[in-house]
Order: sequence, then structure tokens, then C-alpha cells
Amino acid sequence: MTTLPETRPNQDEIVVAMRGITMRFPGVLANDNVDFEARRGEIHALLGENGAGKSTLMNVLTGLYTPSAGEIEVNGRVVNFRSPKDSIDAGIGMVHQHFRLVQPQTVAENVILGLPRPRFRLDMRKTEREIREISERYGLKVDPRAYIWQLSVGEQQRVEIIKALYRGAQILILDEPTAVLTPQETEELFTTLREMVARGHTIIFISHKLDEVMAIADRITVLRAGKVVATVRREDTNKAELAEMMVGRPVLFRLERQQVEPGEVVLEVQGLCAENDKGLPALRDVSFHVRAHEIVGIAGVSGNGQSELAEVLSGIRPPTAGSIRLLDREITSFSARDIIDAGVAHVPEDRHEEGTIGNMNLIENLVLKRYRHPPLARGPMIDWRYARDHAARLVDRFNVLSAGLDSRARLLSGGNLQKLILARELSADPTLIVAMHPTQGLDVGATETVRKILLEQRTRGAAILLISEDLDEVMQLSDRILVLYEGEIMGEVPAESADRGTIGLMMAGERVSTLSSAAQAAVTPSQE
Repeated sequence: MTTLPETRPNQDEIVVAMRGITMRFPGVLANDNVDFEARRGEIHALLGENGAGKSTLMNVLTGLYTPSAGEIEVNGRVVNFRSPKDSIDAGIGMVHQHFRLVQPQTVAENVILGLPRPRFRLDMRKTEREIREISERYGLKVDPRAYIWQLSVGEQQRVEIIKALYRGAQILILDEPTAVLTPQETEELFTTLREMVARGHTIIFISHKLDEVMAIADRITVLRAGKVVATVRREDTNKAELAEMMVGRPVLFRLERQQVEPGEVVLEVQGLCAENDKGLPALRDVSFHVRAHEIVGIAGVSGNGQSELAEVLSGIRPPTAGSIRLLDREITSFSARDIIDAGVAHVPEDRHEEGTIGNMNLIENLVLKRYRHPPLARGPMIDWRYARDHAARLVDRFNVLSAGLDSRARLLSGGNLQKLILARELSADPTLIVAMHPTQGLDVGATETVRKILLEQRTRGAAILLISEDLDEVMQLSDRILVLYEGEIMGEVPAESADRGTIGLMMAGERVSTLSSAAQAAVTPSQE
């Protein structure tokens, strides 16, 4: 692995200069005459809405796309990248938003894939040892021998970060690198990034978390609709100004949660246990409840049982022990279809692979869960005229922006795809909503919309289990917060007095017994 240089950088030296970059796709102008510069020894944040052109610009820099116009200089030399290998050879590495991993291979095999060394004999034990060293240094817990298909989305992101760090890239592009870290681990990573830039590395930091950008960035470039709106120094701007530059309007960062009295217990989980894809314990004796008019947040670092919990509650994964009750009805052994019919909505972890079928159009995606039931069903057939009217109403209600109802779901931006999923899941006024990372990867405008929708459902009377690695989101939306660590509940804290430090300690494995007064007074049906 490449060691970091010990010399202090010349912070005026431009190491990346992209001038007049234009990137056209059929019917889309993704980048419109974009100028972008990054200096040695700086952390340069890149902001913009979903579809603003950030990823396209970085894909040009990493050799995945050849620009329609413009030129790139790296370390003062004009380059013409024909492939990602050319970019890597120039000292550029990127952790992509949508991962470039080979599912049937192990973590270690993915990390060394494409490297010219070793030439004749693989020493996988050495590779695994080096990966563990990186994992420990950056707090990126992952098993080098695990297969990619066995890992959660968050764990796969860690593998991508490790790949870049293993190659020792001098110019490192990070897309949402802290999404799987506790607050303490995030601070440790930020300390490491600052040390890296002090020794000459350049970090291009793509994030939707404005607090992170204001904490770590030296300079910030904002893109909107494929054009550069501004490049500003961190000390010369603020969150509200950045958000308005991104979306073209003022954005509310803290939404008002209407004070409502929690209703009856909708979901009661007792002693729940489940295994992961490797056959190892993923949930250990998990017990909690969620009431009507209530959002219960589940915080934790990715890979600690959150995915398995959502899958068990949605009928996708069978539990090995314990019970699940929905409004006094035992649903532990229900299939996914039975749970849907019982009134449970599921916003899945991966909106592309699990939440939608990309090659189906918007109408087909919106009727996926209700097509068996009238009025969508007319006997054994689907009433497509009604389905189109139904889809049009949902698209209008949830403000899903698209090329039309007949357009493919895969063509939607991340924010609009998430709104499409919410439109489908909430159209039947579900009793229980299991929302897994509902705003992950969304820009500030789409995040505001999705959070408003969840709060509206809470007011309506739904019980909501919010599973998110965004601690700010959990603290803002939840009435109560539970922390999951290695499949166990570490404790519960009331949202109104939640402390980031305490929650961070629980996310790292420290058990806390603090309960909200509402939780202490709650009497579940099984206790009566």
C-alpha cells in the first residue's frame, strides 16, 4: 500500500483542473460547460441536487465517461482518460454512489481486482491482513472473507472506501463516505482526512449532509441543472445559503413535529431472533413496540441487524425465535403477501434493486402491491384504465417528476424514485410503515419532501418504524429512539432529550438503560 507523503503541500497548487466540461446524453445535457478546480492539500466539497450533474462530472474525471467537450489537467498535465485504469494510474480514486463490486467474489478479491500486483502468486492472507488494518484504522468494519452478496448496502460502501484507501489514491473522490459511521467514527475519519490533506492528498467530498460539508470542507462548489452556481470558501457561506443555491428556493432544515398523543400499540415485537445470509445470528432477543401516531427510530451502524429486522417485519426473512403482533394479531409466520394484506408498508433499503423494477414503467411499479385487489383487479385481469388514473393521481399527489407515466422507473432521479416508492407504499393508508433509510442519498430538497410525508403519516395515525443511519434524521423525526448493536437493543432514549454522544456510545456497543417516561408507562397488550 502507498504511504502518505510527509511534506507539507503547497495549498495554492492546482492538482485537478476541469475546464469547459460538457457531457451530453441522448436528450439530456448532464454537464454544461463546467469549470472545476481542486488544490493540493484541500477538501473540496461538491454539492447539488440529485441529477445536478455531480456524479457525471466525477465519472468524467475517473475515466468512465469521455466528455463531449472540454479538457482535464491533472498535476499540470493535460490528460485524456480512455478508461478508469488511466485515471487510477494518474492517482485518482473514487467511491461511487452506486457500487462497482463483483457480487460472487469476496471482499478481499474485490479490493485487489485489477491491480497489477502480485503478478504471479496471490497471497490472500497478506491481502486480508492489510484490509483488516485499514478497517481498524478507519472504523470500517467488514469481513475480508465475506462475499459481496452477503453484505448490506452500508457494508458494500465500506468495501468501496477500503478499495480506494488500499490503492493509496492521491486524489480521492468520496461520495457519502460517512453514511455508515457513528458520530465518533465520523470525527475519527474527519481527523484522518485532515491529516491526509496536510500531507498532500486532495479530497473531493460529495455529500448531502450540509453539517458535514460545513465541518470538513475548505471550499465548496455547487451544481444545479448541470451548471456551476458558485464556488465558495466554507467560512464565507452557511447551510441556508448552500441549500438555496442547490435547489433554487429556501429549504426547511428542521420540520415541526405536531404534538399528538400516541395511540394503541400497533406493532409489538417480543424476543425476536433471526439469522443473516451467512447463517449467523443477526437479531438477538429484540423486543420493542410502536404505537399509532408515533415514530420509533432505530439508530445504528450499518450491518448490526437493521436490514434483517426490516426483512423479518416485512415477511421477507423468517425469524428463528420470538413473536410479532400487529394490532393483537399474530403475524410472525406470515408471508410477505400476507403482511402486505395486513396493512404493512415497507420502504426498502435499496430503492433500485428492492424498491422498484427498473424496466417497468411508473404505472406498473405503482400497482405492484395492489393489482390483485379491486378496483385495480377486475376478476383475474388488471383494469389498466383504472391503473393509469390511479397512477396519475399518485404521481400528482407525491410530485413525482418524470417524462410520463409510460417512462421506465430506472430513468428517474433518486429523489423521484423514492417518492414513487412512497406513493405506492402509502396509497392504501397502511397501519404500520417500516421505512428503511428513506432519505439516503437524496438531496436536501428531496429529503425535506420525504420527511414531510412521514410526519404527515404520523399525524394521520400510522405507526412508523424508522430505520436510518442518519442520526440527525432519527433525532428530528422520532418520538423515541432505540439503538441496535450486533443484533441487540442497547437502550432507548426519548427524542426530545436525545444526546448525540450517548447515542453514539450505544452505536459503538455501550448499553444504556435510559427510558422515556412514555415508554416506562406503556403497557403493551402482552403485559396486561
